Amino acid sequence: SNKSHKILNYFSIKFSSKGAQIIKQKIEECEAPRIKGDDKYCATSFEPLVDFVTVKFGIKIQTFSTESEEENKKQWYTILKRITLVSDNQIICHKQRYPYAVFYCHTINATKTYMVPLVSVDGSKAKATVVRHLDTSTWNPKHFAFQVLKLKPEGPPICHFFNTDAIIWVPN
Repeated sequence: SNKSHKILNYFSIKFSSKGAQIIKQKIEECEAPRIKGDDKYCATSFEPLVDFVTVKFGIKIQTFSTESEEENKKQWYTILKRITLVSDNQIICHKQRYPYAVFYCHTINATKTYMVPLVSVDGSKAKATVVRHLDTSTWNPKHFAFQVLKLKPEGPPICHFFNTDAIIWVPN
């Protein structure tokens, strides 16, 4: 963050622009202290991302991500039968909005990852990756999920679906 001016100049991004604000926010997220029970890493290329995962899980790993026949199309879906548990031990890597590839990777205790089959109103199918957070006691009470769901830390489990640009790594 102390070099944000150099980064913005390098990419020819105006300091007061929306793009600059997004870059500064992503840098702050990467530099922020980790949450209790969460291990995190910001990878600036695929090689260090794989290194982070293999240090945690070894070389026998699998990846999962959300798959959709209709990319980036907002529509209603119905959850089908045969939801499958993928793992209760995972590393999740989120692609960040940044001028080049940056992935925010993290582990979270007390979570389970599922593959959820879906069908949309137009008949297209998807397989979504979903994480179920069993323990939210260490989360910030102002977290977006609590506001939307009108819940508090230490409440019921919270689930969320991943976009197609997230990668879930699990030991095999």
